[in-house]
Amino acid sequence: MTNIDKAKNTGQITKGKIKEVAGKATGDQSLEAEGKVDKVKGNVKQAGEKVKDALKK
Repeated sequence: MTNIDKAKNTGQITKGKIKEVAGKATGDQSLEAEGKVDKVKGNVKQAGEKVKDALKK
C-alpha cells in the first residue's frame, strides 16, 4: 500500500468519525449515518490495499 493511499483511507475514516460524532451531538441521524458509511468505506479500502500488498510479496 502506498503512503498516499494509506493517508487517503485514514483521512476518510477520520472524516467519518467526525461526521458521526457531529451527527450524534446535533441529533442529526442522517449525518451520523453518513459518518458510519464513510468509516466503513475507508476501512474496506484499507483492507483491500493490504490484500494487494500481501499478494505482491
